[in-house]
Amino acid sequence: MLSTRANTLARASSLTATQARTGGIAMTTTLAPIAGSVGPRGGVPVEGHSAGWAASARADIGTLPGCRLRRVIEYIQQNLDKGLPLAELAGVVYMSPYHFARLFKRSTGMPPHRFVIRQRIDRARASLATPDLPIAEISRMVGFRTASHFSTVFRRVTGVTPGGYRTGSWGADRPSPEGGTDECH
Repeated sequence: MLSTRANTLARASSLTATQARTGGIAMTTTLAPIAGSVGPRGGVPVEGHSAGWAASARADIGTLPGCRLRRVIEYIQQNLDKGLPLAELAGVVYMSPYHFARLFKRSTGMPPHRFVIRQRIDRARASLATPDLPIAEISRMVGFRTASHFSTVFRRVTGVTPGGYRTGSWGADRPSPEGGTDECH
């Protein structure tokens, strides 16, 4: 029985003669693939004492296709005033939330939540240029529930409060690289 099993293994793989006699049991050897075979997860054969197949590794993870990336970015832009949970964004491009988040980050360089926050802050910057709108209303327009949370996030991203950004005092109050203020320049 052992010799039949060893012969089968020897034919199906590139085991040495000694390993074939011992039933293919060796700590430093792996099964090599049969020519033209594909791994259990579409991987490629590897050397080492693992299972002999490389699972799809990070190098195999691609990016979102251009049409899907455009679709989700358009959706984000159109719905900035609403809550945009990860599951909803993933549903726009028919993907699982986890897989979508990984591909989105590889495509844009930032996770979906951070991208949404940046888009909200960019839209708020444009709205802050018009002095007629109160900051509380702008915060609701860009998807924040409270003006306080909006101010906290705005300051974290830009380094200045929304009120400071609106008045343009964000550059005048800070010292210039030469040690003075920008008021003299």
